[in-house]
Amino acid sequence: MSAFTIHDLERRVAERALVDDGKSYTRKLLDRGVAHCAKKMGEEAVETALAAVAEDREHFVAESADLLYHLLVLLRSRDVPLTEVEAALATRTGMTGLEEKASRPKF
Repeated sequence: MSAFTIHDLERRVAERALVDDGKSYTRKLLDRGVAHCAKKMGEEAVETALAAVAEDREHFVAESADLLYHLLVLLRSRDVPLTEVEAALATRTGMTGLEEKASRPKF
């Protein structure tokens, strides 16, 4: 199993965000703005959900990887580091999922 982590991917996204050689897909996404990055992440979320119910493990894993990448690009587009998301998750560990959900503000 590879030692490659989501933090490695976040660093790769950050590196590619700085490249302006016309070859970086990450840079291209970021140049199109937050709304475009959000749309791409949403598309990947749908593809991941569809792959999950199709019961094709390999396809589901590949789509999950795409989803994580696009989430990190979206976070980068909003200048939100993964550590901030992890901190939000950490605050939720002191209660059950149902308790945490009930405590969220209603929008």
